Amino acid sequence: MSDEQAKAQMAKPGGDTIFGKIIRKEIPADIIYEDDSTLAFRDINPVAPKHFLVIPKVPITGISAVEKEHVQILGEMMYTVKKVAEQEGLSEGYRLVVNDGKHGCQSVYHIHIHVIGGKQLSWPPGTEVPGANL
Repeated sequence: MSDEQAKAQMAKPGGDTIFGKIIRKEIPADIIYEDDSTLAFRDINPVAPKHFLVIPKVPITGISAVEKEHVQILGEMMYTVKKVAEQEGLSEGYRLVVNDGKHGCQSVYHIHIHVIGGKQLSWPPGTEVPGANL
């Protein structure tokens, strides 16, 4: 079991999260974009040359907790992905990952989009492309 899998097995929804603390600037993060509703920052354990997270400033525990009232913020998150990907020079493409729940390997219960790029990614996810290491 990987470290992230172990974290996901222990994580529980509810309460304050590390992302809430980043939003409030209580702990440092390498923030690369911020507006009134979203925040983007570099992942502390990148899996590619470019790996950042986009989060809403409102707490939504995960994709399975989304309600109709969240449709606008989800759209804003996707637009932030596009803007920051352009800013980061990801014109050749990138991958979006949204983990949900224990089996989805979600270790922080505040919805977030992983944006991964800057190299040729493989398909299916988790397989390696020769010569395309980080």
